Amino acid sequence: MRSHIKIGRIFGVRIGLHYSWFLIALLIVFSLSGEYRLKYPNWSHGLVLALSITTAFLFFLSLLLHELSHSLMAKAHGLSVREITLFALGGVASIEQDATNARSEFMIAVVGPLTSAGIGLTCLAVAHALVGSATLGPLRALLLWLGYINLGLAAFNLIPGYPMDGGRILRAILWWKTGSLDRSTRIAARTGQIVAIVFIALGIVGYFTGGGLGGLWIAFIGWFILQAARESYIEIGLKRSLLGVRVSDVMTRECPTVDSQMSLQTFVEEQLLPTGRRFFIVTEAGRVAGLITPHEVKHVDRALWPVTRLDFAMRPLSKLRAITPNSPLIKALEVMAREELNQLPVIVDGYLEGILSREKIISYLQTRIELQGDDRVLLPAGKH
Repeated sequence: MRSHIKIGRIFGVRIGLHYSWFLIALLIVFSLSGEYRLKYPNWSHGLVLALSITTAFLFFLSLLLHELSHSLMAKAHGLSVREITLFALGGVASIEQDATNARSEFMIAVVGPLTSAGIGLTCLAVAHALVGSATLGPLRALLLWLGYINLGLAAFNLIPGYPMDGGRILRAILWWKTGSLDRSTRIAARTGQIVAIVFIALGIVGYFTGGGLGGLWIAFIGWFILQAARESYIEIGLKRSLLGVRVSDVMTRECPTVDSQMSLQTFVEEQLLPTGRRFFIVTEAGRVAGLITPHEVKHVDRALWPVTRLDFAMRPLSKLRAITPNSPLIKALEVMAREELNQLPVIVDGYLEGILSREKIISYLQTRIELQGDDRVLLPAGKH
């Protein structure tokens, strides 16, 4: 899941918010306001609102610490972390590679629930120390809520439903027992699907037996886990299908190229519109200089097209994500998914060897399915 709003970096990890975060933040503030007003009717409306906003902020800070602990543990084990995204159901750390061994996987997974449990126990211990202090009553109420919610968060994340933390812990244990990451992931993903179905069933039953929105929320969480577990299972099938396949086996060697000195006007009229292609390699003296797509063209004022050369509008080679013919196809696909690209140029020593497109990968997989009966796989959508 990608963030829509970037808010900074912590220890080199980008932190962002998904749009759905604002909805859940608002709901938490309203829920806390009602809870505080019911328990402490003598408090002013201003105090209740301020305390609700502060509690919600600290709750999301604790979620961030939970995901940050995953990220730092992953970095300590040599894995790169792209970003942490806070969204409606909590947070997610985008770790770009699988752990290299079962021990690393276990440590990365378990540190999150341990962090939440530590935060919860600390908050409850401080709240207990404040018993009897009338002036610090609001602070105690805040700490009690944060304490119990973080302990609940720790317990919830230990449910063995992949890709939740508990599911990853289960995968690590299975990996250690079986020695197979693929097999352990398949079992953990199937377990996650079962857990998700139980959540959905409990949520629906709860809704129709008086649980109200709480029941629907449980069902929604179950649906989210079901989708994530299914995608994880599909990913294993995808990796199995592409095992040993190189970029050179799938790429297209006939690549549309245009000269860097061509004007945008000429490019649009003679190349872009007549051919219907959306991806062109820009060359200069026979070497790759960059690429040009409709995305780059539309960022130039139309009145300037006749006097704007492609080398000004193109995406330069230094900013391109290129691959080599000998790269594993699965790694190229990971780059395409991570960068939300539909094509990648295949370059050797500055010279274009071919183009790897999402369509060619899909076609290759469909042929494999027809010939060998492989499990069907699904590719995430991307953009040019």
